[in-house]
This record gives sequence, structure tokens and C-alpha cells, in this order.
Amino acid sequence: MKERFEVSRQEVKRMTTAELRENFLIEVIFKEDTFIWEYSYYDRMIIGGIMPITKELSLPLGEEISCEYFLQRREIGVINIGGDGEIIVDGVNYNIANKDGIYIGCGVKEVIFKSLNKDNPSKFYFNSSPAHAKHETCKISLKDANKQHLGDIKNSNQRTIYQYIHPKVCKSSQLVMGLTILEEGNMWNTMPCHTHSRRMETYFYFNFQENSRVFHFMGEPTETKHLLIANEQAVISPSWSIHSGCGTSAYAFIWAMAGENQDFTDMDFIPMDVLK
Repeated sequence: MKERFEVSRQEVKRMTTAELRENFLIEVIFKEDTFIWEYSYYDRMIIGGIMPITKELSLPLGEEISCEYFLQRREIGVINIGGDGEIIVDGVNYNIANKDGIYIGCGVKEVIFKSLNKDNPSKFYFNSSPAHAKHETCKISLKDANKQHLGDIKNSNQRTIYQYIHPKVCKSSQLVMGLTILEEGNMWNTMPCHTHSRRMETYFYFNFQENSRVFHFMGEPTETKHLLIANEQAVISPSWSIHSGCGTSAYAFIWAMAGENQDFTDMDFIPMDVLK
């Protein structure tokens, strides 16, 4: 498990491109038959990917987070961006197709991941945050998610937000998670941009070609920075940072938040004339 320590706003102002990438970009999320996880000290979010091909993979034991088992004091959200798979939660099987998600609450001792076709393996992207209460396991398909259609062609940001782990869909302690899909020919997400000092956020960008890129904007509103993102990479966004992206083509991204509340609309929007 790689640790990602918090850095201050003042430090970020002076960072080089390499330093920004080292602190905020997760370049490898999926690796064959491997469980990848990184621990962020921003609200203690764990971010990672699970790609079983020839064998089943399980959530690790809890030694590295000083627990008897991974979900003893945590909850987890998972969305599959690959082929059909299966997740077994304390002996109960859940079929997880492409773009299906699942919420698993604290107290679950064993979670097993497997692909149903090794030639088209599952890619289980996950976010995990500390939990203060136990909530029931909940499978969420794309049609079950709470949908919001936003943006327009004129502003190149026509998109649909699918809220998976959200109070309108299923209960969780603090984790909120979902999927945004941009329509063909649209490039921008979340502009005008915003911050939400009560919560941190992660973005996982996917569903675009290898020769395409997304410019992810971050930093304080008056001291913006950017990261160049390739397909299937993730970004850690501190609560004080803007988080917005523009791609060389349409794309999708999974977002997840943890922190003080679960209010999706709790955003402090930044006027365009303030950005620098």
C-alpha cells in the first residue's frame, strides 16, 4: 500500500510538474491479477483497482490499517468498468456487469472479486473511507442510479451524472460515489469550477483512447495548476482545491467524496473572473 501524505497549499504553489504528479496522480490503477491500493491522508480515503484474470482476488487483511480485517471500521464502493464479474460478500454472490456498482458496509469480513471471462476481465475500481455505522450491502446498476442531465452543446459540457452511493439510492456513513459520462463531442466537466472545503474528492478518468488526454485542473482558484491524465488514471483532490477537467475527446469519470457531509450540492462555485 502506497501512502499519499497531505501537502499544504503553500507547498503546492511551488511544486514542479513531477512533484504534482507524485503527490496527486495515481498513474496505475489496474494490473493483471493484482490488488492495487493507495492510502490518502485527505479524509483517509483509500483508492485502488482490482483486476482478476486467472484467479480470484480478495480484500487484503487489515494489518496495514491496524484492523483485524479491511472493513472492520471502513466502508467501500466499487464500480466495474470492465467485463462481467462477480463479487462475493461474506458468502453472498453479486453479479457485477460493466458499469454496475456495489456498496459494502463496515463489518463485512470477506470480499472476493472474480472475472467471468479472462479474455474480457473485470476492472473493479474502488474507494473506501472510514465508517462509523454499519449499512447494508447494496448493488447499484446504471439504471438504478439517481440521474442528473447537465450542461449543453453550446458550452461543450453536455453530460449525465449517475449517483450510485448517495442518500437517494443507498445508505452509507460518509462515502458518496458516482459516475459521470460526457456526450460525444463534449469535453468540459464542472465549469465554472468549485471547491468544497467540507469534503475531499477523487476523480478516476476512463473510457477514452490511448492517444487522448484530459487536462485536470487543480490548485487554489487564484493559483491554478494542471495534471495531464491518460486513460484509467486517478487524481486525489484536496478539499481546498478546484477540480475540473477538459479532454481532447469525450470521456467518463468516477468521482467519490468523503468528509463532513453527504450533500452533493455543497459546493463553493468560483466566478470565472476570479480564476488565475
